[in-house]
Amino acid sequence: MTDHELAARLATEAGELLLKVREEFADADAKDRKAAGDKRSHDFLMAALAEHRPGDAVLSEEGADDLIRLTSERVWIVDPLDGTREFSELGRTDWAVHVALWEGGELVAGAVALPAQGVTLATPTVAVRDALGGVLVEMGSAGAKVASVVQGISDVYVHAGGQYEWDSAAPVAVARAAGLFTSRIDGSPLVYNQSDVSLPDLIVCRPELADAVLTVTKLE
Repeated sequence: MTDHELAARLATEAGELLLKVREEFADADAKDRKAAGDKRSHDFLMAALAEHRPGDAVLSEEGADDLIRLTSERVWIVDPLDGTREFSELGRTDWAVHVALWEGGELVAGAVALPAQGVTLATPTVAVRDALGGVLVEMGSAGAKVASVVQGISDVYVHAGGQYEWDSAAPVAVARAAGLFTSRIDGSPLVYNQSDVSLPDLIVCRPELADAVLTVTKLE
């Protein structure tokens, strides 16, 4: 199984697990639904990566940060449940599972599963529809927002409110595979597997819009 296939498989299977958790905790308090979703998806991904890629390091939002990753050649960066609030609100579909692989300084594989939509976007190839007009689309998780650009539903995603590596690694890997432009809001590259995992801002957009977007964001 290639890294691309593994990323897609794990993101999809974690998403299927989360759908079951959502159903199981349908009558529970929202905070219990969030906690169960985070834990079960994290535990599943950690066990699966240990089985399929035992020599690789892992950085997960829900796990302790093992700094051995800083000297590892290969690091999986995962967000077991991106959009916990949206997940906890029954009926919402704008939450995701992120699985990305960093190797040799670059994101080389990634998948974003949108379980409630029955969609998984993954490298190396992603079908991109013609982009629609400039309409503001409100949605929850970073994965869902980037997916909307990849799918041609939105033209641009700009975030400047604070994030971490696991929030954007898989979405950015998928966006790059789709031929989209990605950067920090000042135009500098998005760099992963750093000692400080804060990565507070990013841009994902169609390449032809990048200059116009950066003209605005660099002034902020």
